[in-house]
Amino acid sequence: MQLIAYLSTGKGTWGHVSHLISNEEWEDIILVTNDFGKENFTPEKKAEFIIVDSSQALLLLTQEIQEKLKDKIKGTEVALNIVSGTGKEHMALLSALLKLGVGIRLKALTKDGVKEL
Repeated sequence: MQLIAYLSTGKGTWGHVSHLISNEEWEDIILVTNDFGKENFTPEKKAEFIIVDSSQALLLLTQEIQEKLKDKIKGTEVALNIVSGTGKEHMALLSALLKLGVGIRLKALTKDGVKEL
């Protein structure tokens, strides 16, 4: 299964995403982030960065994410993690994925490993 995670602001959230990446086998890893995230986050496994401008209006951000993800989704569902980021970023990513017609499995790192919520 592909993992799509938002990588943005929030104390400790990069650590959560990093552990989520390293504690599970993923078909692909796609990180939606900004230039700062791409330059400063080093995943332990191969990941593709989708760079977006989260300062733009919500509808434009949604369209940008949808456009950049449309040729990246391989199956009918993805694992999604939105621990990192703001509500606006989460809404844009969720909306983009739903508009692409993909099913979503919310995944998070827990004390018992990676679990579906």
